[in-house]
Amino acid sequence: MKGYVQVYTGDGKGKTTAAIGLAIRALGAGKKVLFLQFMKDLLYSEHKILPGISPKITLKTFGKPFFIARASDLDEETRAKWADKVVIFEPGQPPPEYVALIQRGIKEAEAALTAGDYDLVVLDEINVAMHFELVPVAEVLRLLKNRKENVEVVLTGRNAPPEIIAAADLVTEMCEVKHYYTQGVLARPGIEN
Repeated sequence: MKGYVQVYTGDGKGKTTAAIGLAIRALGAGKKVLFLQFMKDLLYSEHKILPGISPKITLKTFGKPFFIARASDLDEETRAKWADKVVIFEPGQPPPEYVALIQRGIKEAEAALTAGDYDLVVLDEINVAMHFELVPVAEVLRLLKNRKENVEVVLTGRNAPPEIIAAADLVTEMCEVKHYYTQGVLARPGIEN
């Protein structure tokens, strides 16, 4: 069976949730799944359940317990609010230790995509990693081009680059119409994290 490239992007909630849903559906059909999370560490609720659902799913994270942002991305108020929870970098100079961590994930993705041992490979938040210049868009495009034909790939995260959207077979944009975050509600365990 031919595998396709799917992209879940946009400012709305639900990109990772949709990818988890697809992973569960694939497991239900007896497929083997690799779920690689970029830009995330082991603080999310899915880490407590996904590995135990089936021996056919492998979940790995390549992230740090802090956010990153370009200096130009945050106004002074937001910077003050996030204080010690964000690492700010100058454009074109992302934190080297983060780049190295993301590269480890890219190597895992490449091995899985070219070997064809998995039916579904999810690259969760890879779009964000590209947005923050932690991995070049060209490198991700190369992975997609060199994958085994039977491997389905899902790329999630805001700010999917136009080149990735053009290379995809399916693109879903989650559009935020209204979100309780604007009322000061932070991420809740089991719902947003």
